[in-house]
Amino acid sequence: MRRVAALVKGMPVDRAAAVLKALPKAAATPLAKTIASATANALAIEGTAHHKSGDFVVSEVSIDGGPIARRFRATGMGRAYRIRKRYCHVNVVVSDQAPQAQTAKKTVAVKTASVTTTETKKPAPAKKSAVKKSPESKS
Repeated sequence: MRRVAALVKGMPVDRAAAVLKALPKAAATPLAKTIASATANALAIEGTAHHKSGDFVVSEVSIDGGPIARRFRATGMGRAYRIRKRYCHVNVVVSDQAPQAQTAKKTVAVKTASVTTTETKKPAPAKKSAVKKSPESKS
């Protein structure tokens, strides 16, 4: 998710939506929805008379860790491997494009969403426990 977010940071909203639509990553779809929602929130706050969706730029995107759902997968010989399904919090800040003469950008909307990532890591193999026998316990 962070790789996709770094790709669209600083882009105009229209161009970012086109890039995310063509990107073959699973994280592109939820991020595109979050950016579209942040743009809609900005238009609702500012009003459509002053701005269009093409006037906004994705100024900040932060991906923070969320809760981890733990599941277990049965394996051979009665063992189980842990599967960790990771979630993340997506924060998108959309601001209007400031002309070159002005240096300050006005932040107009922030959209926060909790998104599930589809990438899962392979579970680590279970460690074998070493059992030492004491010399007295010989049979």
